[in-house]
Amino acid sequence: MSLFAWLRPASAVLSAEQQQRREGLPVAPALGECSLREQRWVVLDLETSGLNLNRDQVLSIGAVVIEDGAIDFSQQFERTLQRTDHKLSPSVLIHGLGPSAIAAGSDPVEALLDFMAFVGDSPLLAFHAPFDQHMLGRALKDSLGYRLQHPFLDVAEMAPLLCPQAHIREAGLDDWMGYFKLHAGERHHAAADALATAELALILFSRARQQQIHSPLNLQQRLSQWKRRQQSHSF
Repeated sequence: MSLFAWLRPASAVLSAEQQQRREGLPVAPALGECSLREQRWVVLDLETSGLNLNRDQVLSIGAVVIEDGAIDFSQQFERTLQRTDHKLSPSVLIHGLGPSAIAAGSDPVEALLDFMAFVGDSPLLAFHAPFDQHMLGRALKDSLGYRLQHPFLDVAEMAPLLCPQAHIREAGLDDWMGYFKLHAGERHHAAADALATAELALILFSRARQQQIHSPLNLQQRLSQWKRRQQSHSF
């Protein structure tokens, strides 16, 4: 056993029923060539105890579904996770999840199993997706022994790719919401932020189609090309 194996936290012990649920989770395929409208997307937002990728924890999950070219309000997910070892941190001033809310939360194993069942085999969208992807992936590994392999697309990268005339690269969600005159009822709340991200994503999908980007795979390819160009310009 390696030194790093000793340093990793022990995974939660799952009941037989929980193990069966984990094994029954669908495998997500790579992005394909169906139309952007046909693809079911899960738009995700997490609230966490901080921004440290290796130490902080997922405190709440909010998600909505885009299907048939619209937000499907019948498919929404919102869950606060119980964290017995959670200490009060400055992030509570942002997300408002105090000790009592965390103590009253759902068992992380059950919440994460429920969330991945909600996701199914759909790709995920998030604003600043690499952070959410890493934090969700670590939570799933630590609590379920599950490896997250679902495709993620970053709405924060889609926006400047598809709207270069905005000249607001490296902008936050509030900046893009303001640019498109979208109103967010609440911010720094996982479910509300997921909904705001989904509204932005729908506008961006429309811009993508105008630019002859018609499939999830094509969008992923264009994003990869755009990122390579940005990286080459930064040197």
